[in-house]
Amino acid sequence: MQTPPEHAYPTHWEADVVLRDGGTARIRPITTDDAERLVSFYEQVSDESKYYRFFAPYPRLSDRDVHRFTHHDYVDRVGLAATIGGEFIGTVRYDRINEQGLPAKNPEDDQAEVAFLVQDAHQGRGVASALLEHIAAVARERGIRRFAAEVLPANSKMIKVFTDAGYTHKRTFEDGVVRLEFDLEPTEQSMAVMRGREQRAEARSVQRLLAPGSVAVIGTGRTPGGVGRTALRSLLDSGFTGRVHAVNHAFPEDLQRLDPEDVPAVRTLREITDPVDLAVIAVPADSVPDVIRDCGEHGVQGVLVLSSGYAEAGPDGRERQRALLRQARSYGMRLIGPNAFGLINTAPDVRLNASLAPQMPGAGHIGLFTQSGAIGIALLSGLHARGPGDGGIAGISAFVSAGNRADVSGNDLLQYWYEDPDTDVVILYLESIGNPRKFARLARRTAAVKPVVVAKGARHNGTAPPGHAVPTVRVPDSTVAALMRQAGVIRVDTVTELIDAGLLLASQPLPAGPRIAILGNSESLALLAYDACLTEGLRPQRPRVLASAATPDDFRAALAEALSADGCDAVVVTAIPWVGEGAAVSPGGSEGAALADALRTAAAAHPEKPVTVVHLAMDDLAQTLAAPAPAPSAESSAPAPDQAACPEPAARTINPAPAPAPAPPPPPIPPAPSHFPRPPAPTGPPPTLAARQATPARDAEAGIPRRPRREPLRIPAYPAAERAVRSLAEAVRYAAWRREAADPGRVPEYDDIQEAAAGADIERLLDGLGPDVPTSRSVPVPPQDAEALLARYGIHTLPVLPAPDPDTAVRAAARLGYPVALKTTAPHLRHRPDLGGVRLDIAGEAELRRTYAELTDYLGSPEELRPVVQSMVPRGVDTVVRAAIDPAAGAVLSFGLAGAPSQLLGDIAHRLIPATDREVAEQIRSIRAAPLLFGWRGSQPVDTAALAELLLRVSRLVDDHPEVVGVDLEPVVVAAQGLSVLGATVRLARPPATTDLGPRRLPVY
Repeated sequence: MQTPPEHAYPTHWEADVVLRDGGTARIRPITTDDAERLVSFYEQVSDESKYYRFFAPYPRLSDRDVHRFTHHDYVDRVGLAATIGGEFIGTVRYDRINEQGLPAKNPEDDQAEVAFLVQDAHQGRGVASALLEHIAAVARERGIRRFAAEVLPANSKMIKVFTDAGYTHKRTFEDGVVRLEFDLEPTEQSMAVMRGREQRAEARSVQRLLAPGSVAVIGTGRTPGGVGRTALRSLLDSGFTGRVHAVNHAFPEDLQRLDPEDVPAVRTLREITDPVDLAVIAVPADSVPDVIRDCGEHGVQGVLVLSSGYAEAGPDGRERQRALLRQARSYGMRLIGPNAFGLINTAPDVRLNASLAPQMPGAGHIGLFTQSGAIGIALLSGLHARGPGDGGIAGISAFVSAGNRADVSGNDLLQYWYEDPDTDVVILYLESIGNPRKFARLARRTAAVKPVVVAKGARHNGTAPPGHAVPTVRVPDSTVAALMRQAGVIRVDTVTELIDAGLLLASQPLPAGPRIAILGNSESLALLAYDACLTEGLRPQRPRVLASAATPDDFRAALAEALSADGCDAVVVTAIPWVGEGAAVSPGGSEGAALADALRTAAAAHPEKPVTVVHLAMDDLAQTLAAPAPAPSAESSAPAPDQAACPEPAARTINPAPAPAPAPPPPPIPPAPSHFPRPPAPTGPPPTLAARQATPARDAEAGIPRRPRREPLRIPAYPAAERAVRSLAEAVRYAAWRREAADPGRVPEYDDIQEAAAGADIERLLDGLGPDVPTSRSVPVPPQDAEALLARYGIHTLPVLPAPDPDTAVRAAARLGYPVALKTTAPHLRHRPDLGGVRLDIAGEAELRRTYAELTDYLGSPEELRPVVQSMVPRGVDTVVRAAIDPAAGAVLSFGLAGAPSQLLGDIAHRLIPATDREVAEQIRSIRAAPLLFGWRGSQPVDTAALAELLLRVSRLVDDHPEVVGVDLEPVVVAAQGLSVLGATVRLARPPATTDLGPRRLPVY
């Protein structure tokens, strides 16, 4: 049977999804070729499940049933199947019905009956929930707005699938059957349910990779050396707590154990009788498909492919990589790599080092993800140098270096680390972002509860690195950086800054504000710290310089005094080797240890304020501060009885410059923004990421499980003041974002917005494009239609009348009323008043004719210039408002001052759409030229409230209608009262079949 061309097989409905237990399945439309698969699937379903599906004993499908369930028109009748290894594990179908519940004959009928069947062996894995998400999206695409389902009362599992989906539903009971009806329009609750399921499933899939019970290293060399043997050696040296197998088809048949490692040696996975959770693959690329097949047939849960020769090797390798991903997912396996460096889990009950790293990192609470093996080595080495050993300041919880990241990416790790109780700080090195829209969403949610620090490589060449098959982001890197900051991401530039910021955030509490105390025994070092604070926008107090012979007790007393001051939010301690005959400690190796103990004692009494140290030529100080040490007891953290009576340490205050006026302390940092489903913020001091004080309670209230722990006090030390202050400044900005994210504002409702009418206008305009226009192509809307569409959202543009000759210009001016402006609209002169193409304040007909003649004599003929006449508006500040949809970055709202500030200097602020009233207010104030809007040098402030409303209306338009892919309002003249939109363009495109707002799916590049 030929499928009609207008109802061709919809390939965009195919999707790979992660199920509740972390495995994967493929969802696709059912075709006529699936008859045998359907029969086989039905035979494996229990009689009870069949009874629940058909309300009667139904042992087998008839030929008529098979034909009906495999032949669809993909409009009124649609069937989807979830498959693993090419075989069905679940099905769902809908049939369009009319109001009487009979098969629909009218395409306007918008209701359908839906039914599921899931193989018993796969029930409880979330198969039905995933199928419901996708069949609902398909139905919406085909004009269906409501689903109806009839379920037996005893089938509680299926009833729960429907009622837990978050859609608005109605439930009735009649003739012994429960009838459920629900609208398919996504609701806030249904989106939250879908996102929650996505997070739990993807986190579980990563957890299975990081905590396997058994590992097989496939491609283990017969002699020491080589990638496979190195990975095996790393695995064993780390103290892995699970089972390990060495696999190589070239092993002798009589070889039972591999020496000197003394692990079981087999030729194929089939010889291993126990389950294998993780396969580490180190064979040539040509041999990998056979290995993946063996892994899938053996039931391996995930594979780590160290082998190279994939997308980084060119077009042929790229196709090989895509085939590898399809094959792995067909068996329900997640894939790390190919060309990966490996993964590490330092948890004491796992101790996994399935990587090429020469040594196991120390255990700690930093989660680390990189796309580059070389950067991964640099980060692991840098962290080890700053705090080696378990419990040190630089310890990590987990490490993943994904190589070409064909499957598992930074987004998956964000899902896992979001609720991982062993990870307090997330560090990411990214060279490409495969799904920036999803990344921004996940990063914002994760940053609400723990810091996310990102360094982005390959920022300026406009292409993805070799091996990374991702969509090209058209927006500049500055825009990406701005959107990251909006999501709460701490963006740094170098590997060193990644480590510096990560160490401070992992070991210190978040500062309550920007007020920084500086103390130490070096005036020069203190001045450098002071200048660095001013450069970073902090509020440093005048440095307190101790005598060069100051002892550890002097440092302790000075630090305790600084921390106890109400006007201090954080302290920077500067230290150089002290000299003097009365020093309490002789110069040498012990002075750093003594000073470290003194600083720890003082800091322990004020665990709510961060302390960081800058040192010169005192490596033993940094090592002692970074090493684990017993947490101070109550007695040791309190001052000794005679300590208060000790004389004040010799010190003086230097006055490098007038210090900024102290600001009142900001409110406490909440645990999560209110738009996430979290309980109310706890009261008390700001949260301490290092869990030095009451962290388990904080996380319990924030809804994040966390095991109780009391961390030893560790203080980060830096060899340069600039590095210490820059890290502290990032913490201050992040803490401020946390406070602001607790009240993100709202997306206001406007009574005059005509959303439905605008949708009808857009549909009419798109219908005029014809069906052959691809979704990637956008087209401009004719000016009159653009003005009408914008007016639907309360955005009114100033009328513009064409003036192809002087007489027409005069008639236009008479219609509008003098004074008027005469402007050219030629592309090369548009928005270029500096070239003389705009003449303002024309008061009468004679002046208009004279100006018209001058314009055409000077710049060209009317046919070239395309002159127009427009009314004059009140004087103000010329601005530009834009909204655009990047295929990868998503919908972005942009604002700046028109002309040189935005075009020459790039002074433009960006926000993700939908923007809230608070975000728009901050956007207006964030550009460097913002003082021009607020009365700079005695000028009259303009109506920023009207400007904010305009931005919000544009945001609503683009958010409500994904077909609107571009809006450009320029110039927008903002006066003392009100504003005027003088020019507007709108671009439309057919919306993509799937977006990040659709049902959950794994990306395919």
